[in-house]
Formats: sequence, structure tokens, C-alpha cells
Amino acid sequence: MTPGPENALLRPYEGHAGFLWVRRGLPLLLASLSGGAALLVPAWRGWFVLAAAAFFGVAWPTFKRGEAYLRARPAILRFDTFLVRGLRPLARILGREDAWILSFCGWNNLRVRAAFQAPKSRRTLILLPHCVQAAHCRADVFADLQNCYACGLCSVEDVMKGVLERRWEVSITNRSYKAYREARAYRPDLVVAVSCTDRLLKGLAKLSEVPAYVLPLALPRGMCVDTTFDFAALQAAMEALADPRPPAGVMPLGRIGAA
Repeated sequence: MTPGPENALLRPYEGHAGFLWVRRGLPLLLASLSGGAALLVPAWRGWFVLAAAAFFGVAWPTFKRGEAYLRARPAILRFDTFLVRGLRPLARILGREDAWILSFCGWNNLRVRAAFQAPKSRRTLILLPHCVQAAHCRADVFADLQNCYACGLCSVEDVMKGVLERRWEVSITNRSYKAYREARAYRPDLVVAVSCTDRLLKGLAKLSEVPAYVLPLALPRGMCVDTTFDFAALQAAMEALADPRPPAGVMPLGRIGAA
């Protein structure tokens, strides 16, 4: 990957050691043990060789990169999300449910970023949940993001600047199915999505045909109320993955009426 300042900003969202150990490390370990058993137990050699080949086949998709990864991505995600969901109850018992899901998301992010190093995405859609808007705000940002009052009380103002200054395409929705529908209608090369961990997992499974770089929400007041996210990481993801676009116009003056 090309080194750059955005890499440092994105690194916390690409942590994947836990998921990769299960997804790649465990099958390779079992393949090695099966290969060793084939040498030690000649009578069962054929079965152990078949087992070693099967375990290696399970691990093989984790080595795909670039175009090969993007072509195989829907099938890869079907298996990976099945694995994440299958082990989720155990992770919950161990108090590591969110960490387990985010480890999977980090592995997804790392591979998507590698796939879009060159060429970058020419048609990128940002998906945001409604709860990033201040709960008391009356601005109708669903109809038009430029209805934002630019009061600085939530992250929507920063996103609006991205729309105006960098011509980002952004959709803010209050239902997951609407986000999926809009993403399919827009037909992007890439989605950059922000949501809570549970919805990130659901979105990666539901929109497996569209490469997605995902960022988690912070929930300072619980689910779906005044949530926040790392806007610097969103900006870094757009700079790293999407072709830059010329400014659309001048930033409007802030408007009164947020409270």
C-alpha cells in the first residue's frame, strides 16, 4: 500500500488480528496437522491429505487481493459473515461481541483499501444513519443535506462541507433497507458507510455485491440518539479510496434554527 497520512488515520479501523486468526490461522493450523498426520499414519494417508487440502481451501480466499478479491467478494462475504454470526454467541459470552464484529470489519476494510489503491473508485457513495444529526435539530437533511444549519452541534455540518467542497455523494437514512435500496439504485463502485457495529455486519452481508469501507459509530447516549463518528477517518477514507472531484461551489453561511 502507498504510505500516506490517511493510512495512520485509518489504521484503528483496520485492526483484524482476532478475526484473521480464526479465518486463516485456524484452517492453516489444521491443514498442517493433517499433513503431519498423513506422514505419520500411512494407513490413513489419503484421508489426511484430503483433510489438509480442504482446510487449505478454506483459508485460500483470505489470500486474494485486488481484482481477484473484488470478483470473489460476494462469495467470500457469505462465508465470512456466516462465520462471524456463528461465533457471535461465544464472543458475547466472553464479553467480546463488538470486538469480534469490528475485527471482521477491520479485515474487510484492509482488503477493500488494498483493492482501491489503484485505480481509485470513480463513483463513491457515503451512507450515514439519521442519528448522527442532533436529536433536537429541525433541519430537513433527509431531503437535502444543504438544509443543515451549520451550527456545529453535530457532524452533519462537516459532511455538508465535504459535499460542497469535494462533491461527495451522501445519503442519510433512518432505515437500513432504505440505505440498501439507495445504494443499489446509485450503483456505486464503492460505499463508505457509518453505522453501529450490528448494522455494519448486517450491511456487509446484505450488500455483499458492493465493496464497502465501514466506520463504527460512538454511542455516548445509547442507541440512535446523538451518535458521533470519526469524521477525520471518513475524510481519510475518501481521500485514500475515491478519485478527487473539483469543488461544487462556495460554502454557505451558517443559518439559525438548530435549537
